[in-house]
Amino acid sequence: MQATQSTIDPAEVAKFEAMAAEWWDPNGKFRPLHMLNPCRLDYITAQIAAEFDRDLSQPRPFEGLRLLDIGCGGGLLSEPMARLGATVVGADAAPRNIPVARLHAEQSGLVIDYRHTSAEDMAAAGERFDVVLNMEVVEHVADPLTYLRACHDLLKPGGLHICSTINRNPKSFAMAIVGAEYVMRWLPRGTHDWSKFITPDELYDLLRKAGLDPVDRKGFVFNPITWQWRLSARDLSVNYVTASLRAG
Repeated sequence: MQATQSTIDPAEVAKFEAMAAEWWDPNGKFRPLHMLNPCRLDYITAQIAAEFDRDLSQPRPFEGLRLLDIGCGGGLLSEPMARLGATVVGADAAPRNIPVARLHAEQSGLVIDYRHTSAEDMAAAGERFDVVLNMEVVEHVADPLTYLRACHDLLKPGGLHICSTINRNPKSFAMAIVGAEYVMRWLPRGTHDWSKFITPDELYDLLRKAGLDPVDRKGFVFNPITWQWRLSARDLSVNYVTASLRAG
């Protein structure tokens, strides 16, 4: 049997391994993700509801949908998706993240299938999902196109792929690296590599090459006065998110 090609970058995995115990500390190293999470969830839930004709006013609107949170970390997105009724698999390349995620889900009374594995291995095993969440991961892999092809293969026909990352320009360097890592010290220095950031047009091109059909993109914009994030249809200058479909 031919070995599955892996896009895991060991150096990137090691960065997040070192921070694994802090996933659920809202004032710890993952504070930026805790702050961003409500905005991410607004986008994710709206896209899933629109694509699968679900009513978000219902208690478990995503019942019957199988969802993969690839690069799940401690489960900051997996848990709300499970609460909304989805059958959730959370996968991460950093082995220390998985017990943290499992313990927190258990303490929260949630059933989530957490696995230490890669997108490529899951695709090769024939796993298929209605939704793949691929949030803040693509800028950390060794080969973005091969990785996105695996994400495509993990989707059922008509499935929804949601991918967020960071734009590459002087503003993103100033905010995501200088601001977040050196000034605010939200993240350890070296968490991000600016050369690995991907512009929205580059990501759309990669998604199409991977066999996906991009249908939407929005910016995540941080307001330093209110200390809140919001979605923007125009400002994709730093953090942004895309929605794509696998052809039916």
